[in-house]
Amino acid sequence: HADHLREFLRGKTIATLPELKQALGTTVDTTVFRKLKELSYRSSYSHRGRYYTLAEIPQFDPQGLWSFQAVWFSRWGNLVATLEALVHGAPQGYFAHELQQVLHVEVKDALLQLVEQRRIARQQVTGRFLYCSQDAASHRRQVLARQALSEIPGSVSAEVSPEELKASLVLFSSLLDERQRRLYAGL
Repeated sequence: HADHLREFLRGKTIATLPELKQALGTTVDTTVFRKLKELSYRSSYSHRGRYYTLAEIPQFDPQGLWSFQAVWFSRWGNLVATLEALVHGAPQGYFAHELQQVLHVEVKDALLQLVEQRRIARQQVTGRFLYCSQDAASHRRQVLARQALSEIPGSVSAEVSPEELKASLVLFSSLLDERQRRLYAGL
């Protein structure tokens, strides 16, 4: 019964398909997925999606991510959907190494897939590919914000972390009106 699977996952938090089959007493994958669907579940984006949990269990952080025993789950589901959501929502886009740090998995193949499918865009900024929204207006804002960030003297300073600097730049630009943002971007 699906209730048995629910109690198993509530106690264990996450499980692999073989563990779920054993808990249900079946050897058939389809049976497990049918029961999981009744319960509403999530699969990990790390570990090639090998881990499953109930949708009610994860407590997602502000970036939409949750980890249990170094297994990562996302509010958006798989790695490709997660990358797409993060890139579209980033005020200054992302470089691949930044996404890899945030997600704790290799991202280059998934990013290339998204670019080829025209779900995100990329543009060279400071000698590296910046991954941005496919929407032209958002794309332009992201590139301008990243260029402005890279041109701030001392932006790689040891006193201020890159994350703090990004946050302050985003906060500063959010306080400006359209004309002021254009002047600032022009500078």
